[in-house]
Amino acid sequence: MPLFIQKRGVDRLSSTAELFDRYPHLQENAQAFRSKPHVDVDPKCLLYVQQREFAATTPADNCVSVIGSDDATTCHLVMLRHTGSGAVCLAHCDGSSTWSEVPLLVKSVTSLSNVSKEGRLELHLVGGFNDESKTSHKLSLNILAAFQKQKEDIHLETCCITEMNDIVVDGTHRPIIYGVGINVKTGEVFPASFTHKGPAEELRSARTFTGGQMAEIYDSSRGLVKIGPCKWSPNLDIAFWMAQDDDTILKYLSTSPMAEPPHFVQHVKTTIQFLLEHLNSESLFPGGQPQLYHRTERGDWERAV
Repeated sequence: MPLFIQKRGVDRLSSTAELFDRYPHLQENAQAFRSKPHVDVDPKCLLYVQQREFAATTPADNCVSVIGSDDATTCHLVMLRHTGSGAVCLAHCDGSSTWSEVPLLVKSVTSLSNVSKEGRLELHLVGGFNDESKTSHKLSLNILAAFQKQKEDIHLETCCITEMNDIVVDGTHRPIIYGVGINVKTGEVFPASFTHKGPAEELRSARTFTGGQMAEIYDSSRGLVKIGPCKWSPNLDIAFWMAQDDDTILKYLSTSPMAEPPHFVQHVKTTIQFLLEHLNSESLFPGGQPQLYHRTERGDWERAV
């Protein structure tokens, strides 16, 4: 069984409660992680990962110092790092295809790591909460089970998930931590928030909204963010949502209506507006080529011509 906790193989788990009962130090680690200072990450050093995206790089990357993601309610933020090479990957997983996604994450790190190098693969999981429909709990178990199936030995270090990331506010369960960053140079994982979620934030949200699967968005060898090409069909019916009130949008378009961050509804409407303005996705990808972005000397992401 290639998932290890304190160098011992992990047996199949039937619940997250069983995991934390069996390994009380994971509870202590989660509590320590929750008490870490919350960092508002400087966009000039950041590579932001949206839902159903992942990115990987190494400490040699001159364009990226932190990979981060937030707005996770039932979603889980998955970070995998090789301690020898320092290669690191962060993914924002929503349960859409966990079993096919986890091997992609492992491959993204091992392909950037010299296999003969000393070190091991370490896993950090943050996200979910005690939601009524148990969506978080199912995703926690699926992610753990998927990592157990990998041929590589993987060591679970941080596990701040589901009940360990839960708080009750005014009678409503919510996540304690919605976002994390990982320092590419040191491997430190920390609670985080992000004011800037680019490049191409609306395009990337539209890709996920229209059913796009988990995608790798970064080429670390060239320091380029790569989006698409994406495909979606014209759908004027989604204009219906633009006239709906916040409660209706939350009820039908969220897995956790009571726990979403305050900007959720505006984000949904911005994404729908983008789709209405770009009914044909092909126009965004001339010649069927992806959109590429490089980091300027000022630290912004700029479209590469």
